[in-house]
Amino acid sequence: MVKAVVGANWGDEGKGKITDMLAESADVVIRFQGGANAGHTIVNEYGKFALHTVPSGAFHSNIMNIMGAGVAFDIEKFMNEIHSITEKGVPMPQIMISDRAQVMMPYHVELDSLEEARLAGKSFGSTKSGIAPFYSDKYAKIGWQINEFYQDDDALMEKIDRVADIKDALLVNLYHTDPIDRAGLLAWIKKVREEVRPYLGDVSLYLTQAIRENKTILLEGQLGTMKDPDNGIYPMVTSSSPLAAFGAVSCGIPPYEIRQIVVVSKAYSSAVGAGEFVSEVFGDEAVALRNHGGDGGEYGATTGRPRRVGWYDCVASKYGCRVQGATDVAFTVLDDLGYLDEIPVCVAYELDGKQITEFPVTRDLKRCKPVYRTFPGWKCDIRGIRTFEELPKEAQDYVNFIEEQIGYPITMVSNGPAREDIIYRDSPLKK
Repeated sequence: MVKAVVGANWGDEGKGKITDMLAESADVVIRFQGGANAGHTIVNEYGKFALHTVPSGAFHSNIMNIMGAGVAFDIEKFMNEIHSITEKGVPMPQIMISDRAQVMMPYHVELDSLEEARLAGKSFGSTKSGIAPFYSDKYAKIGWQINEFYQDDDALMEKIDRVADIKDALLVNLYHTDPIDRAGLLAWIKKVREEVRPYLGDVSLYLTQAIRENKTILLEGQLGTMKDPDNGIYPMVTSSSPLAAFGAVSCGIPPYEIRQIVVVSKAYSSAVGAGEFVSEVFGDEAVALRNHGGDGGEYGATTGRPRRVGWYDCVASKYGCRVQGATDVAFTVLDDLGYLDEIPVCVAYELDGKQITEFPVTRDLKRCKPVYRTFPGWKCDIRGIRTFEELPKEAQDYVNFIEEQIGYPITMVSNGPAREDIIYRDSPLKK
């Protein structure tokens, strides 16, 4: 059975914890898109970790951890992350890297930083990890599949020259900086290819056999629906699809093999990067929510910068779950709201004087105002509770109302950062 763990919203919904928890019963965990631009925070018996590239199954020695063909594979960050977790006592994980994965090149990271600086106040809020230039090159057909690294020097230099002629035009004439060091790039390729050579494999073939053997395969997405380049808040989106359906494309498996789609949604909202965010709050209200939220506050696992925060948005979440094809919703960080006397929930948008409950295109989203309904808080610590019925009535009412609004079954409620801080729930919407 193939399962997917993906985000309903703007990213940072708590997917890392849910993936780590579901990985306990999985045989394979796969990163199928994105790169080192998003961090998945995991708390377990080894400590607290922010994984940026390595699949969240890395803490389970029996799991094969796979990098799919759709990822932006940053070799140096991946290997450094492997070293960093094994240095903390985590056993060396099993790893397979698709021989069709494309490589994040050093000039991608440089170009990303230079473009964000050039755009200044009109930037896209990039983490400067090279993501946009990487995917631009992939679809312009001047990217590097990892298998291309294993050629003789003449073949490598021919491609380096062809790509560098294009990049140097930008580096020198637009950004007024140095051209690519072509000999240095060749040396870099020859160095890093040896580090990953033992892990390369035919992912599609491996997964086809795993499916035949009835193994459990877990697809781990980055970011969320709002950051999808087709269905999200374009252009303030990422450059690869964080939708569960893309997992089949990245892994070379049939889409009908994805039988369960766990869509993760936070008990309040937070947003990664720039873009429209209707239920966002500001000032002291935002500071309080940010500092109570997450595990140690709402600050980027990759950048450390303060995240934008807001109240739960039923309009965006209903849309996010629908586009992902949710079979289950994992509702996270409910415990972080225990400090509030009252909790607002965005139940509709006001657009040009009318209330709407369906998520609009970005052009209209810019004019939307949140319509709130307020719920009483529970004013206590709910960590350690293991059944839904033991939660305070106010917390149960909050979850039940949101489930009714979004129309998808909330079957998991997270009430703490640790793997065991999870409540399984029988949803009336679960068929």
